[in-house]
Amino acid sequence: MKVFNRINFNNLQGDIFGGLTATVIALPMALAFGVASGAGAQAGLYGAVLVGLFAAIFGGTPTLISEPTGPMTVIMTAVIASLVGEYGPEQGLGMAFTVVMMAGVFQILFGVLKLGKYVTLMPYTVISGFMSGIGLIMIILQLGPFLGQASPKGGVVGTITSLPDLLANIQPTELGLAALTVAILFLTPSKIKRKVPPQLIALVVGTIVSVTLFGGTDLRRIGEIPSGLPSLQFPVVTFEALRTMVVDALVLGMLGCIDALLTSVVADSLTRTQHDSNKELIGQGLGNIMSGLFGGIAGAGATMGTVINIQTGGRTALSGIVRAVALLCVVLFAGGLTQNIPLAVLAGIALKVGIDIIDWGFLKQAHKVSMKAALIMYGVIGLTVFVDLITAVGVGVFIANILTIDRLSELQSNDVKTITDADDAILLNDEEKELLDRGNNRVLLFHLSGPMIFGVAKAISREHTAMEDHDILIVDLTDVPVMGVTSSLAIQNAIQDALDEGRQVMIVGASGKVKRRLEKLGVLAALPPNHLFVDRTEALRQAIALLEYQQYEPESNGAASVPSSTDLSHSSMNN
Repeated sequence: MKVFNRINFNNLQGDIFGGLTATVIALPMALAFGVASGAGAQAGLYGAVLVGLFAAIFGGTPTLISEPTGPMTVIMTAVIASLVGEYGPEQGLGMAFTVVMMAGVFQILFGVLKLGKYVTLMPYTVISGFMSGIGLIMIILQLGPFLGQASPKGGVVGTITSLPDLLANIQPTELGLAALTVAILFLTPSKIKRKVPPQLIALVVGTIVSVTLFGGTDLRRIGEIPSGLPSLQFPVVTFEALRTMVVDALVLGMLGCIDALLTSVVADSLTRTQHDSNKELIGQGLGNIMSGLFGGIAGAGATMGTVINIQTGGRTALSGIVRAVALLCVVLFAGGLTQNIPLAVLAGIALKVGIDIIDWGFLKQAHKVSMKAALIMYGVIGLTVFVDLITAVGVGVFIANILTIDRLSELQSNDVKTITDADDAILLNDEEKELLDRGNNRVLLFHLSGPMIFGVAKAISREHTAMEDHDILIVDLTDVPVMGVTSSLAIQNAIQDALDEGRQVMIVGASGKVKRRLEKLGVLAALPPNHLFVDRTEALRQAIALLEYQQYEPESNGAASVPSSTDLSHSSMNN
């Protein structure tokens, strides 16, 4: 695996322009997410710089722009509120930044263990549900600042229960600025959006209006961001909070992985390239470790910044590096320009992000596609908003997988067939049909096809129980690419029962993993070597020969005195 991301100077102009354009979008978003998280605007800016820089250098998606995102900010808000509330502002914030570092360690671990391809391997109903839930959380948490007041304690539930008080104490000026911000974000014409990000327009217009029209009004503003490099934040861990911090870090790291890799897929589709998911997780992890070390909030791949970067010419990781350096210059030398930005304007930007995160398209059509899928999605939304993300994803994936396995098992059960004559249950050639007819229902062909997952074991047992009297059982595994443990045990039981009843058993087409599984279960060792076949027709020939041999040599009947394949062939020819 290469250490660095795809960086070259073949597309220098496009990468520089893409990176600078992404900077313009990153500034208002980083300010908004930093304030929304409770860590402050500076934490949002340094999160955007550090996560973006290290993910660009060491990641696996050349055009990915990484920074604080809506979903990550929602989790950060909960982490900061919980730790600050219990341990105080200074220690609590230090512990929250430690959680960011721990999340980065988890992400690196996922990448090293090559789990990248599994991170997004979950049903769309679950992804849609928790993303919509996160969008709702962000909207709810911005209601206080949107109405001109501090966010109530207690997160989502606290905000909902405090809603009557919030409405009774509305600050008209700040509400007006927030509403103006949202109106600009929604109503900016597409022609202008392609040239200037509406978030930047809203930030500038809202700030100018607040200074010129309401300069004498006591508005809540960001204040001046200290210039200079941030100080190092050493990890802060207490024994009693360790478990909570680990769980929070795991949730934050998992969400960051999902957020980043979903955006990487979007980048692939736009650039017709292929990202390295495991390398990307390592880059994201390094970025979050560095962000936490210097007092920044967690970040991940950002869809909006990535798309803008690609559309304006970015093609290599140089664009992400340019964006991070440009944003750092803004933080170091233009921090004073942010002091008059009203918090209500940032609340309006964050609230619009929450609205955009909600999967409106799938919400409208989920019940038309599948009522079960819709119920799963609504359940995940409810659990995400009112319980927690990890529970929501866990329950959603579990239920969705159970339903999927049930459907697959039902379909695969149709491919478990017992055949004693030349019917149309499976495709047989003329010779096979003739051989089965000659068997006169004494030869039973037990045909399986497709992956034998554990849900198919019930169908195997059902067919085995319903088997009519026969002398020879042929288990046809030619079309079985993989066989689970449960299904393997069901097949073993069917074969063992046949042997216990003195019947002959032949196995056809067992190869690769299927053969190794049967060997480990001792199934193959229980059969004579000449009862293992590659070809079904040959197995049927030998079965008929064995029947005819037993007919003329009854004393040879029984598994203990099976004649050789050569003897059977000569006997069949003589008869």
